[in-house]
Amino acid sequence: MCNVLGNLNPISVFKYFEEMSNIPRGSGNEKAISDYLVDFAKNHHLEVIQDNVLNVMIKKPATIGYENAPTVIIQGHMDMVCEKNKDTVHDFEKDPLKLRILDDMIYATDTTLGADDGIAIAYGLALLTSDNIPHPPLEVLITVEEETGLRGAFALDPKHLQGKFLINIDSEEEGQLLVSCAGGIRTTQVLPLIWEDVDKSHISYTINISGLLGGHSGMEIDKGRGNSNKLMGRILNDLSNTFDYSIKAINGGSKTNAIPRETDAIISIDPNDTVTLEEKINAWDTIFKNELRASDKNVTVKLEKSETASSKVFSKETMKKVIALLVLLPHGVQSMSMEIKNLVESSTNLAIVTTKDTEITFNSSIRSSVKSLKYTILNQAKVIANLLDCELIESADYPEWSYDPDSKLRPLFEKVYQEKYGETPQISATHGGLECGLFKEKNNDLDMVSLGPNMFDVHTPNEHLSISSTQRTWEYLLAVLKEIK
Repeated sequence: MCNVLGNLNPISVFKYFEEMSNIPRGSGNEKAISDYLVDFAKNHHLEVIQDNVLNVMIKKPATIGYENAPTVIIQGHMDMVCEKNKDTVHDFEKDPLKLRILDDMIYATDTTLGADDGIAIAYGLALLTSDNIPHPPLEVLITVEEETGLRGAFALDPKHLQGKFLINIDSEEEGQLLVSCAGGIRTTQVLPLIWEDVDKSHISYTINISGLLGGHSGMEIDKGRGNSNKLMGRILNDLSNTFDYSIKAINGGSKTNAIPRETDAIISIDPNDTVTLEEKINAWDTIFKNELRASDKNVTVKLEKSETASSKVFSKETMKKVIALLVLLPHGVQSMSMEIKNLVESSTNLAIVTTKDTEITFNSSIRSSVKSLKYTILNQAKVIANLLDCELIESADYPEWSYDPDSKLRPLFEKVYQEKYGETPQISATHGGLECGLFKEKNNDLDMVSLGPNMFDVHTPNEHLSISSTQRTWEYLLAVLKEIK
């Protein structure tokens, strides 16, 4: 095992963060990390519960003088988004992450880092093993499959937890206390796929869009970054108005909560249209570079001869519907809050397009801090599905977390921050989805705050975590726990 983070402070936090980086823990593949947490608890003689979906709850008694303090839940999720650069050789099912340090930042090598939300587990384990940190009774709750539909939070039985204060460590900006988050729902448009025989005189080309930054579909949706699926829709629509061609496959994006960075479309054309196709692709490359010059300067549209052996193409009717879906399905910010400055109120992200044997699926994630607006966007998707003879499947419908004006935890965090740093923390809401809404739904008495250290480009292979911010946030967390009596 490499020891890349061994000299960093706080030592125990980075020790556990590095240990976890050696355990594959993509969403849906959490058995190993869940068992690691159970073994950790048993080895330290702590009470532990592992439920039937692999959520883990570890409990530690209060330190001397805090026996009568309210129990505090420290909460995060054990799964991570598994993204890598296209040419990177890495198996997220079995390979450890290759950590590296650059100045004040920790990166993985050409993959996501998993600081979202490995840092929550690292903080939790460091608290559980400490013998010199004053704290109230602790319940460390680590959930599964947060990134792909909050499955762990949905399945959690609230009887396992007694805490009334919950500190969620799943935020990404130091000095910012999150006290509200968006709810969401995921949709899948399922279009039946009808095939036709390919014209044997035609040749195949692959159109590839790449070089986009992508990012978290909640946190980066307002950055104006390109969506490779939507960009491909514009290209294919333009080509259909220029010459006859057929589509063999289209695939783009890999995670429902990530803005897609790459999309490939394989098309079949008459050889006589090759020059026109090349001119069109070059033109679109120039258009996108101009449109996205501030947000995605490295966007690239490429054309390559395809050697696919497929003898089938989409029927003309299927092709029309595919292009219509790519053009019509909304993406991006749908409304901004009029109450909280710069807060995205509602959005949607056309995240994944997948060609299968009998159907093509279009996965979108809808978010809103206003329930009625969430369902307005959903109804828009239903109308599109009805027009184009698609089946619409809804999943992972989770509630928003509303601001609590009577919170006792939030003022405590503010007081400690003011005393420690001489300034007031930013109180804000996030357009990202947190598990707090579900916890509040299960236990309305919970008083919650979310925080975290600075991390950047989450859900992309450029994800990185600030070392100094991790230390400051740890010290801030300890100062808050010390005040809860």
